[in-house]
Amino acid sequence: MDYKFKLNEQPAQPVLSMRTITSVGNLPQELGKAYGAIIEYLNEIGEKPLDAAFAAYYNMDMENLDVEMGFPVSKPVAGKGGIKAGEIPAGKQVSYLYKGPYNGMEPVYNAMISGSMKMDTRRQGCLMSSITTLPTKCPRASC
Repeated sequence: MDYKFKLNEQPAQPVLSMRTITSVGNLPQELGKAYGAIIEYLNEIGEKPLDAAFAAYYNMDMENLDVEMGFPVSKPVAGKGGIKAGEIPAGKQVSYLYKGPYNGMEPVYNAMISGSMKMDTRRQGCLMSSITTLPTKCPRASC
């Protein structure tokens, strides 16, 4: 498939997030749990997410996936418990709008990694997804 990736320069972005190790089979539940806890905390402190939820993948081990889940926020705010304050660093970002089931994203990630090489960029850090529909709410291909 011919994916149309975009390369953008992005400023640093404050976030609130949670990080865990999970299997890809448990990922939808972990995403829902983390997003729910962060939204609850944001409501508690009178803040709102700035944009769609994200997931950052620090490895591609499907049985022990190291994933950070969170929301961008308009300004740095303190974390609480397992919710950590952080930032997505400034830099170049390769992006693609994927529509489909969560378990169908692997070919997109693979193409993005090889496509990044053609764009004369090197992957640094992690792979990130912005998520507009939770995987537990949209299991079909028409999402």
